[in-house]
Amino acid sequence: MIFTGPTEKNKRKYYLDWLRLSRTTNVGVRTFWDLLRMFENPTKAIEHLPSLARSGGSLRVPHIPSKADIMDELERADKFGATIVPAFASTYPKLLCTLPDTPPTLTVKGNIELLSNTQSIAIVGARNSSANGYSIAKRLAEDLGSSGYVVVSGLAKGIDTAAHIGALATGTIGVIASGIDHIYPPENKNLYHALYERGAVISELPFGTKPKGTHFPYRNRIISGLSRGVIVVEAAVKSGTLITARFAMEQSREVFAIPGSPLDERSKGTNYLIKDGAYLVETAEEVLALLSGTKLTSDLLEGTNTSFTTPNVKKETEVEEDLPDLRQVVINQLSYSPTALDAIIDQTGMNSSTLSRIIVELELAGRVERLHHNKVVLLHKD
Repeated sequence: MIFTGPTEKNKRKYYLDWLRLSRTTNVGVRTFWDLLRMFENPTKAIEHLPSLARSGGSLRVPHIPSKADIMDELERADKFGATIVPAFASTYPKLLCTLPDTPPTLTVKGNIELLSNTQSIAIVGARNSSANGYSIAKRLAEDLGSSGYVVVSGLAKGIDTAAHIGALATGTIGVIASGIDHIYPPENKNLYHALYERGAVISELPFGTKPKGTHFPYRNRIISGLSRGVIVVEAAVKSGTLITARFAMEQSREVFAIPGSPLDERSKGTNYLIKDGAYLVETAEEVLALLSGTKLTSDLLEGTNTSFTTPNVKKETEVEEDLPDLRQVVINQLSYSPTALDAIIDQTGMNSSTLSRIIVELELAGRVERLHHNKVVLLHKD
């Protein structure tokens, strides 16, 4: 279902309510989009939040930021030199709009025009990179940048730093796991400021948010989602870098890996990816040749910024009368460990739109949390 975008008459209110909904307590990314599909615009969605939370078993209404709260965040961002870009804006990255968990907003500081470039490639890898790995990442970034690609990475130490430095002259985007005003790691302060001036730094998190470990996997999906492909230079088998590679595969992006010594833990992850089907590459020329042989789908290059089609969620008037009984069925399927929504559908035979509706209610009530890879974890049963 395509949600109703703003008109010239209601553009300002629509934008403010969009931010209010995205900043509401217990409204995760997927729930945000489900609410828009259910009610077609953020204003109507906000009006229904209290009743949805009560249906999910909560006696308290989720905290919905006021217009004044949002105006304060916008003012703080503006003073910082940043812009909060909603997903319906023409400047929002088109590639991100293809994801099932598209960030509702991005806060951007730097060259916002870089976001519109669909010729982008991610370079990621180990924080404790080797000297050779650092050199390879920097050279790849320089060569790919010279070929017209914007280089995307995570502004971490090691490989990320090398990638950003290599592409400073041509265009690079840093995706961070905190509010735009928090620099992490502190050692990269100078690099942050270089990207402010010669690239861009972006975050989906509200202004003022401090970095937390749980933010990084969500950040990683944006790194891969912004890119046509992901190059992994060095990585351990169990690392955030491989999470980024997994997101890339799920998002139908190309995955490239630099081979390395089996005796080096930093190469075991890249070697694993190659065995798992990633392209073995050593130079930018090889990456470019492989990318030229692939074709982005029309949805990626020609889709509009207001088309988000999965999953469909039934509107308020279409909900089954026996939803309370089905709600308990869903709760019985959940646990304090992550459960895939597809597994619940397989076990119960419930249709996806009904399940999505129930999960929205439970998340608004604070009883579940939706995770990446379309999984849900139970927070409490009662």
